[in-house]
Amino acid sequence: MDVTARPCFGCAVTRSVEADYLVVGAGASGMAFTDALLDHSDARVALVDRRHGVGGHWLGAYPFVRLHQSSTFYGVASTVLGGGRRQVRGPEAGLHQRADQPTICAYYADLLERMVGSGRVEFFGGCDYVGERTFVSRVSGQRFEVPQRCRTVDARYLAPDIPAETPPRFEVVDGARVIPVNDLARTEEAPSQYVVVGSGKTATDACIWLLAHGVDPDAICWVRPRDPWMLNRALIQPDPVIYLGMVADMFGAAGAASSLPELFLALEDAGIMLRVDRSVTPTMAKAPTLGTWELERLRTIEHVVRRGHVTSARRGRIDLEQGTVALTDDTLVVNCAADGLKRKPLVPIWAPDAITLQPVRAGFPCFGAAITGYVEATRKDDADKNRLCPPSSFGNSLTDWARMNVAGMRSSMSFGSEPDIRAWSDRVALNPARIPPEHGPSPELDDAVGRLRENVGPGLTRLVELSR
Repeated sequence: MDVTARPCFGCAVTRSVEADYLVVGAGASGMAFTDALLDHSDARVALVDRRHGVGGHWLGAYPFVRLHQSSTFYGVASTVLGGGRRQVRGPEAGLHQRADQPTICAYYADLLERMVGSGRVEFFGGCDYVGERTFVSRVSGQRFEVPQRCRTVDARYLAPDIPAETPPRFEVVDGARVIPVNDLARTEEAPSQYVVVGSGKTATDACIWLLAHGVDPDAICWVRPRDPWMLNRALIQPDPVIYLGMVADMFGAAGAASSLPELFLALEDAGIMLRVDRSVTPTMAKAPTLGTWELERLRTIEHVVRRGHVTSARRGRIDLEQGTVALTDDTLVVNCAADGLKRKPLVPIWAPDAITLQPVRAGFPCFGAAITGYVEATRKDDADKNRLCPPSSFGNSLTDWARMNVAGMRSSMSFGSEPDIRAWSDRVALNPARIPPEHGPSPELDDAVGRLRENVGPGLTRLVELSR
């Protein structure tokens, strides 16, 4: 990549970087977009991130984290994370592998090396984007700028917060022992009690990790401001019979539901949705996947606090919005609460000032970023691109979940109507709904596809009504 420098005595030198695209954010979405763009165009890319390397929040994730979904659905279009292998032992034997943090970070480091080696990508780590096609090194203070014709890609719009980089949302006083979940694996002296704060995947991971390391379930207090609905991991697999069958059943249940709570109970009866406590109706539907073996272990934790969010942690107690809970003096509070799935307003992906990466189908942000890169490389008119790929949001409440699935299905119908996009998406393992060209016909697949075609229309119509 051609780079020129303008000398400046007594101030930081500004470098002019020759690029067609300035991708701001080198996490999962930025990398998936760049990968697809490179594969289908001759574009040159300046890739910028405030972190030292690529991989986004994975560089600061807790050490025992794994993907909650199959590795096949994560990463970039050109290279399948984990090689599509299945687990051969353990409680998830037969299911597809879920990569751990070191594997994911190594995967992205290898991708960057290949991108840079192509001569069409230059990576700028440790840099802040300051607007106006300019970014600045945090290390040297050096400024960089790209040409006016260079298109900016915002891959940070929905970037997740993680506990390691986010202060607790509650006050810590009186010598209370509070750690982010990242430090849990570094505990050197066992407390008599653990308090896990959070309702989502990070909190369930922390609870499973503690139980796996021999902590008595009675020594764990789990603060859950809201109870979550979670997807049965065994059904979110890169197998069209399994996945399309699940979607068919989901829309079939939606078509018959009189309310969203009734729909989720029907999905639970169908084995699609899971909840930790069957006596409590969940109000949160971010819907990460969960193994049934994890569900059994989580149900052994009986000390669950549902009194709203924590307002302060003190030695010997925690204060919540709806009361106080007494603790032992040496209690270790594990903060697992952060805004991992941002719910910012949906904006057109293609706008004059920037391409703003967002999910395109329900969930699966890597596929959304990859298809955005493909459409950018193969289409000229922004209005046409926005027609083909309207954005979808992440779930939160039951209503949010319904709206997410409505938007995602409509978007799938839109881009799926284009023969080249449909052919591309059927080749891309990131696409959970694909039928791979090499997948032969079978009665099971015919049944799943037939039920999906029958159920999607009435189910989609009912979801629209239920989400108002």
